[in-house]
Formats: sequence, C-alpha cells, structure tokens
Amino acid sequence: MRDMDTNKAGLGRRSVLGVATATLGLGATAALLPSTASAREAAGADGIHSTHTPTIDTSHATPELARLISRFFEAKTSRDVEATLSYFYPRSTTYIDASLGWPTYSWDELHKLFAGLMPTWPATARSYPTKIIGDTTSALVFFTDTPELFGHEIRPMGVINFKEGKIARWIDYWDGREFTLTDMKAQRTPDEKFPTDFKESVVGETAKRSIKRVAHSISDALSAGAVKEAASLFSDDAVLEDQAVRTVVTGRLNIAAYLERAAAHLPYGAGAEVRHVVGGHLGGGYEWTRGSGAVRRGVTALELDGDGRISRYTSVWDGSLVSDDQLSRLQALVIEH
Repeated sequence: MRDMDTNKAGLGRRSVLGVATATLGLGATAALLPSTASAREAAGADGIHSTHTPTIDTSHATPELARLISRFFEAKTSRDVEATLSYFYPRSTTYIDASLGWPTYSWDELHKLFAGLMPTWPATARSYPTKIIGDTTSALVFFTDTPELFGHEIRPMGVINFKEGKIARWIDYWDGREFTLTDMKAQRTPDEKFPTDFKESVVGETAKRSIKRVAHSISDALSAGAVKEAASLFSDDAVLEDQAVRTVVTGRLNIAAYLERAAAHLPYGAGAEVRHVVGGHLGGGYEWTRGSGAVRRGVTALELDGDGRISRYTSVWDGSLVSDDQLSRLQALVIEH
C-alpha cells in the first residue's frame, strides 16, 4: 500500500482501510479516522445519520435474503467484529472496493481489517441497506456508509455471492464524486496496479437463468447500439437511472429516445461486456467492463416485473474518472429536443 498523508483532515476510505491492512499493529488505525467530534459535524448537528430509521426496499428480494442482509448490517453498525465476520465464508472470502481498487482475498485478512476499524468507530456511525435485490445464492444491495466511518458519506452498490449461506464474494461500486475528486485522486490505486481479477471465477455464475438472460440481452444490445432491441426489454413504465450522471428517465418510449442519443457515449453502452451476473427471478444485475475509455468497470441493477421485463435499470460507476465537461455532456443528453 502507498504511504498516506496522515495529517490530512477527513482521510477517506482507502487511507483508513489500506493502512489498517498494511500495518501489523492495527491499533494505529484509530489515529487515521476522523475524530468523533468531526464525524458528528460531518453527519450534521441534528445527528440525522444516527437517529433516522431507513426504509429498505425489499420488493425484489426473497424474504430469506432480506433477513440475512438486514442482520449483517445490524452487526456491522453495532461494531461487533465476530458477528459481522460470521456472515462471511471462512474458506474463501473476496472483498474488493472496485472504485478505489482495494482488494481483500481471505477471511483472515478481512477479520483483521474489521478488528482494527470497528473499535474506532463512534456510536453515531451507521452502515445500512436501502434496497436489496436477489436471493441467497447471489444478490445486490444498495447501502449507505455515514461520514463517521470513512470521512464522507458514500452510497455503494454491493455485488454479493454466497456459499453455504455465507458471503463468499462482495464487490463495492460507488461514485467517487461522493468522496470529492481530490480524495479520490490521492487514494485510488494507480491504473498499473489496479486489481484485474475480481474472483468471479471462484464463485462461478450462480444467478438464475432468467436474470442472466435479461442481463446479457440488455448489455449486448447497448454495446452493439441496438437501441430498439434494448428498449424492448423494458416495461412500459420502466425507470432508467444513472447515479453517476444523476439521470432518471421514466417510461419505455422516453428511455428508447434517451438511449438513441446516449448509448454510444455511456460507459455501459458501446463496447461494454458483462463480467458477472447475480440475482434471482425477481431481479439482480451485472458487473460490466470496458477495454478502453476512462471508465473501465461498473455495475447495473435490474429489477424485473411479473413478465420478466426490466421495471428499473440502475447503473453505478465512478464519475470521478471523467472530467466535469464530460459529465456535463452526458447530463445534456437527457434533454429532449
């Protein structure tokens, strides 16, 4: 891991996690975390992050998955190291932060990491799910880490695979602009050292056939610029959301018109390929990669209706990888003429 500027205020996720992993004496991690006072200030004087009860959308999750994920985040927010790690598969665990390029490839390493971090989190720190999609074979979870954890509020989408009821693979994707461009530039792993193996081959493709069919169909159509074919996969009242571009388009006809303008310019459009699919009959999603361009990876969640069509399409990728001008041009594509 690279040396970090330990005097910098509000050190971010990689600074905290990277040093915790690299050091044998994990107690030093406490010095890198924001102080309780500054964390409370970041969360707001009214303490909204620590007192409000989030609404969790489980409409596209099986009840068993919803219970498992909710209990996992309860353990994490309670700063209970052993309870949190009990949810991970001990014989093979992968966790990767796909935005910062920070990998953990074993249960023991992850245990050591949380054992160094959790005792330093203030009581106001929270990590909680807002949407859960899939089943107990593989799933997606939208969640929030409040500023007390890593210095900034971040809202990742986690891709999860299970083995024997335990988490065997967890990959986080999130928009680096939530972290500020300065912090992302300082903390992201350089391209030449960025992990390329996300261990999807270790867990295999266990997603249900229905979600795999939809994921490959929409990705292939967007990659080839086949907009009509892509639009046919959406329900009449579908919603397309791009969290990095801050775009929301409602209705299949509007989505078709938007994709006609935008598909060639979106990172999950022209040239993108499916990396890995997760989920069940109710929905799931896919990780995608590109061989060129500023944005090489991301994830898309797919919520399905009763007919197996896409009712909501949500993409998450690291917007800090593109310039303000590039992002503005992508935002302008949503405007109808």
